[in-house]
Amino acid sequence: MIQFLNLKKINLQYKDEILLAIKKVVDSGWYIQGNECLEFEKEFSSYCGVNDCIGVANGLDALTIILRAYKELGLLQEGDEVLVPANTYIASVLAISENNLIPVLVEPDITTYNIDIKKIENKITVKTKAIMVVHLYGCAVLMKSILILAKKYNLKVIEDCAQAHGAIDETTNKRVGGIGDAAGFSFYPGKILGALGDGGAITTNDKDLSEVVRAITNYGSNKKYENLYKGLNSRLDELQASILRVKLKYLDNEISKRREVASYYLKNIKNSDIILPELIDDMSHVWHLFVIRVKNRNDLQKYLLKHNIQTLIHYPIPLHKQYAFREMKDCKFEVSERIHNEVLSLPLSPVMTTQEVSFIVDKLNSYRELK
Repeated sequence: MIQFLNLKKINLQYKDEILLAIKKVVDSGWYIQGNECLEFEKEFSSYCGVNDCIGVANGLDALTIILRAYKELGLLQEGDEVLVPANTYIASVLAISENNLIPVLVEPDITTYNIDIKKIENKITVKTKAIMVVHLYGCAVLMKSILILAKKYNLKVIEDCAQAHGAIDETTNKRVGGIGDAAGFSFYPGKILGALGDGGAITTNDKDLSEVVRAITNYGSNKKYENLYKGLNSRLDELQASILRVKLKYLDNEISKRREVASYYLKNIKNSDIILPELIDDMSHVWHLFVIRVKNRNDLQKYLLKHNIQTLIHYPIPLHKQYAFREMKDCKFEVSERIHNEVLSLPLSPVMTTQEVSFIVDKLNSYRELK
């Protein structure tokens, strides 16, 4: 079986270094908010090109805390609207609703699957206070147009970078996480930069926001037993930070290998029934996922599984059709629905062999859609 993502093989590349890092933490006797987290925050902020990075427990917390901090600063209030793509993982929208803000869904671009920039302005009202962009599947949103709109309407720009560590936006020539006002990252094990457990981070150049975020993540306190806010317990622990420090050193190399696999797919998949992803700029995509579209998606998935090729669907049910957001059930998002009905994610990782990639291409080219 060709696994969709062989996490064991990925992490075994760095086994010796990871074990040494873990031993260092165990031997230190300091397991929360210690030197490893501090050093990772410095290294990751440098990588993203920002002044500050705050480690948190997971990616959802990262987005939720950013919005919460803006509320504490008086820049957002309950009932304000936040624009967000209709085609994204539910965490993006949960962060908004958790803060009693109103998510306003914007249709995606059918070619990039990211938010359709041309459709944003019509969604802006007097209650709109922020845009949350999602660099979906590892593809950086074209941020220059977003920033122009944000400046025009005085909106905060929040980046959801959970799937796009290392991607560079061609319109600003900056890495994601360092373009908007603040950004949230996930280090879930399956991400491009993945821990061996949960983890996340917030990046920003806003000193005031950073100070509030740090306090919120630590029970609302920036001085022991003195609490400024009704905060949370959301911290990146020392073990995960130490592992991420090891893996961050190899991130660009892993991205290069992902691009090689994606390039082979793009050049060699020749099947008129299959719609391939569009590549705008090589540096803008880090290929967290390689997502194709086909009308009979379930049929193709069964066909590939029959040939021992594991695939996944990102994502089968659009946000406005989820029971959790049943208040949106009567909304119409035709582009998003089409994407959710047709997408299929192929295996792609830095440890795939040439033989595996070639085999997958061969089976895709042999596939004939049911009419």
